[in-house]
Amino acid sequence: MKSRLHHRIALTLDRDVLQVSAVALAATMATAGLLYVAYFAHVVRVARRAPIASAEADQVLLFGKFSPDGKPDDDFEARIARAVELHRSSEAAQKPVSWVLLGGGEPGQPSEAEIAHRQLSDRGVAFGAGRVHLEQMSRDTLQNLQNAREMLRAAGSRKVALLSSRYHLARCQIYARQLGFDSELLAAEPRLPWRWTTFGSLAGEAAYVMLSDIGARWARLTRNARILKRVT
Repeated sequence: MKSRLHHRIALTLDRDVLQVSAVALAATMATAGLLYVAYFAHVVRVARRAPIASAEADQVLLFGKFSPDGKPDDDFEARIARAVELHRSSEAAQKPVSWVLLGGGEPGQPSEAEIAHRQLSDRGVAFGAGRVHLEQMSRDTLQNLQNAREMLRAAGSRKVALLSSRYHLARCQIYARQLGFDSELLAAEPRLPWRWTTFGSLAGEAAYVMLSDIGARWARLTRNARILKRVT
């Protein structure tokens, strides 16, 4: 598997990414930055309103997070803690759900999915037979969902819940929609924490969401099948 750095460099130099970035930059400049502000407001709104309990999903996708030392950071820790609560509540209600733990890792290091599985097992989470799957080949959120889609097709899953940090949920949502998921959002934190680091994360996520949305719209407008295939 490619390293995180190699993957990011490849994306930065990708001709489709460069084309969409140029279109998004032109649109942002044409609106005096208001276009980006609108996407930022959307990301914040999704982050604030996301629930912490599933309504009807029969499958939960737990998004991993880069863990270079094999230990979850605060964001990843919050996602794992929420997963423990959801697992216990679903078992108590006798409505057990299945899980897909998402995320690859650096060559020779445990994957994000493996780290999540180990942490959940250490906290007493015992999944039933065939109710947990590890997706370990992806390096970003889009690849997470693309690979999970193939796994879920084979399993015949219907409604899925996307479990991640609040700042990350808008990106999960737009990718899931583009890929045809029937999904709902689940937030790791009880509420959106207002810190400078959170603001920076929201700002970065707004850029991702804007690029993804504009990229898909641009691909449809120009009938660019190559770009459209990458995001749908």
